[in-house]
Amino acid sequence: MDIIRAVRGFKDILPPETEKWQYIEDTAANIFRAFGFKEIRIPILEKTELFRRGIGESTDIVEKEMYTFVDRGEESLTLRPEATASVIRAYLEHSLHSAEPVSKLFTIGPMFRRERPQKGRYRQFNQIDAEILGPDDPRTDAELILMLLHFLHSVGLENLNLEINSLGCERCRPAFREAIVSFLRGGKNELCEDCLRRISTNPLRIFDCKVDTCRQIIARAPLMTEFICTDCREHFLILQEGLRLFNVAYTVNARMVRGLDYYTRTTFEVTTESLGAQNAVLGGGRYDHLVKDLGGPDIPGIGFAIGLERLASLIPDHNGTASPILHLYIAALGNAALTTAFLLTNRLRLKGIHAETDYSGRSLKSQMKRADKLKSTFVLILGEKEINAKRALLRNMKSSSQEEVALDDIENIITNLTR
Repeated sequence: MDIIRAVRGFKDILPPETEKWQYIEDTAANIFRAFGFKEIRIPILEKTELFRRGIGESTDIVEKEMYTFVDRGEESLTLRPEATASVIRAYLEHSLHSAEPVSKLFTIGPMFRRERPQKGRYRQFNQIDAEILGPDDPRTDAELILMLLHFLHSVGLENLNLEINSLGCERCRPAFREAIVSFLRGGKNELCEDCLRRISTNPLRIFDCKVDTCRQIIARAPLMTEFICTDCREHFLILQEGLRLFNVAYTVNARMVRGLDYYTRTTFEVTTESLGAQNAVLGGGRYDHLVKDLGGPDIPGIGFAIGLERLASLIPDHNGTASPILHLYIAALGNAALTTAFLLTNRLRLKGIHAETDYSGRSLKSQMKRADKLKSTFVLILGEKEINAKRALLRNMKSSSQEEVALDDIENIITNLTR
């Protein structure tokens, strides 16, 4: 009978890769908390309407990629394709905005999109997501980007490029949209099928098209920076000043857009040359009307999302992601030794010391090979003779030296050696 394999586009994360993920997640949590963020845990499954209203009906995510089904109660449900809409749903449902004028929230977990699986892109993927709800000051934007870059550098990423742009607001964007639509209709015959559809539904998304003919047309298109109002321009300038105060290098990319409808004003991406054509490490931006669009008060927000799979692929294996140290391996020979090994191994574990043993009764040679493979710091050799004498051999695997130790004091000896 054939074994059952994982669903296409869904991936198991196995040791030692899980240790790298834990390192990334722990580093993120520690740094985010230092910047005043608190963790929120949100459901994987939400009402479909949340994403239709939050992400936008005309986005590729809603039109093509969501895992949506009708449950037995005839309600349309969707596996979350992104976290921001879910965070805001929880923020409103539990009235967090009434308790605090500023909410800084982060969440880590799986998202789901039915895209074409390829290297680094999966149908179940994981994200680190951070959101600030309440302030609309551009210094908040700079603070978020500063925290983000500090995190990326802390996990070992180098040679990063920060690109920023302003997408304007509800006052200045309509004129830009009209100019873009007028421009695109002039080259309509050369646009790809998706971009032809986007002219009437979401023309700004054409800036993100990867088809060469479309990119050549867009290279001549009007830019948002030519249309932004005085307030948006001032907001963008203060953001840049905040970045310069911390010597954060950046590039203004006037053609950069985001894939979701809710973004306004500040948008940003971090890229690296290590990823080839798909060079974005992460993206984010401001969404000043999303809370209101989802039924809440008019509260601005800004956030970002980092793909864990992509991030993990960029981090060197030695960067804080080594396997936990095995302090002691007990090579037990005989039933009496196995009982003592069982007691000692678990008593040490309860003290926080990583200890292992083998209950299979294998030879000493086999157990020593196993200890060496596990990179154990010490091996305690324990047989019937040692039990009777209440003494055992403790071998230092790094120096290949060994000494006889008293079994009655072994817990204290190991504890002192592993401090």
